[in-house]
Amino acid sequence: MRIVWTEDVQLDLTRLDAFLAAVDIRAALRVVDDIYAAAQRLCEYPELGPELGEFPGRNVRRLVIGDYELRYERAGDVIYILHAWHVKEDR
Repeated sequence: MRIVWTEDVQLDLTRLDAFLAAVDIRAALRVVDDIYAAAQRLCEYPELGPELGEFPGRNVRRLVIGDYELRYERAGDVIYILHAWHVKEDR
């Protein structure tokens, strides 16, 4: 399996990091590290989270990491990391 980080999730992580770093730099680093580690686990367990029915015909899933949600799509041997946000955000 190969992980591809989309531009959208890169922007999400930059936003989350900037928000958290303004309050607690260690927390910001920990959250981003946890999200990256969870994504890497998908190489071994590519269907780790529940599939989302709102994307018919696509294998889009969600994975909750602490207070954060990661959306990803499996397409063959590639896992596309789509978005990441705090679960209390209105998404």
